[in-house]
Amino acid sequence: MTTRSCPCGLPGPYEKCCGRYHRGAAAPTAEALMRSRYCAFVRRDAGYLLRTWHPRTRPARLDLDAGVRWTGLEVLDTTGGSAFHTTGTVTFRASYRGGSLYERSRFERVDGAWMYVDGDFLEA
Repeated sequence: MTTRSCPCGLPGPYEKCCGRYHRGAAAPTAEALMRSRYCAFVRRDAGYLLRTWHPRTRPARLDLDAGVRWTGLEVLDTTGGSAFHTTGTVTFRASYRGGSLYERSRFERVDGAWMYVDGDFLEA
């Protein structure tokens, strides 16, 4: 990843990639939302994470560990989650200094916007 590339792993710069979602644009797919949420973890943007969390499962607050240094994202699989779906899943591996998180996340549309519902941690 170059200093100008988006932390989500796509080739464009942050401002034109996930930055636009952080500024208020709607993510068009569940995968785009998941990538933007990963970027929000990298940037420690708890507000964005809470805004994109399904109201049914959203915590009252979110405390992000400032000691975690996220180092990369690999999307492994997606099901549904397009403009033609109301639900979707994204399976990914998010690496951080000292380890990785392997998860299958569930997403639903709420009033037309993709929202993170919850996820299952998977064995590596």
